[in-house]
Amino acid sequence: MLPDPVEATDLNIYEPAELPWSLVRKHFEAGIGLPETPAFLGTVGPDGRPHSTGIGPVETQGFIYFTSGPGTRKSKNLAANPACTLSFRFPESDLIFEGTATRVVDHAELDRVTAVFAAGGWPATRDGEAVTAPYSAQSAGPAPWYLYRFEPDTAVALGLTDPHGATRWRFR
Repeated sequence: MLPDPVEATDLNIYEPAELPWSLVRKHFEAGIGLPETPAFLGTVGPDGRPHSTGIGPVETQGFIYFTSGPGTRKSKNLAANPACTLSFRFPESDLIFEGTATRVVDHAELDRVTAVFAAGGWPATRDGEAVTAPYSAQSAGPAPWYLYRFEPDTAVALGLTDPHGATRWRFR
């Protein structure tokens, strides 16, 4: 389960309509990791240019995890600057996180998270300090892949169904 925010700011320009974090978290937990849920990682390269790519994330124990090959642009960008965004489109809301992604090398954490991926249908396993599987997305590059743990600083959601609204949350 994602952490509870420490602060909320109503961003609705039409009338006060703060989205409840509990509702947005419910949308997130129901949709994360599903093939029909678009999820994108935004990074910044050493030259300051933005980069966005699709990812297949999972959530466990309050963190969002994703994989990336060592030679990919997203991994190189994260090595230089761990600040990034994660963006999701759920049927009820758009949700954008800002935070940091850290490469996971702890074997116990790798084993725990690869088990979550495997339970969701992707047969991932730990291979040393990385992840391997018979297949992955083309954008991940060839195996093995690094595992990253994302920790949110802020989130913004836009309601696409009742109660609509727009809210920003701060987590730290």
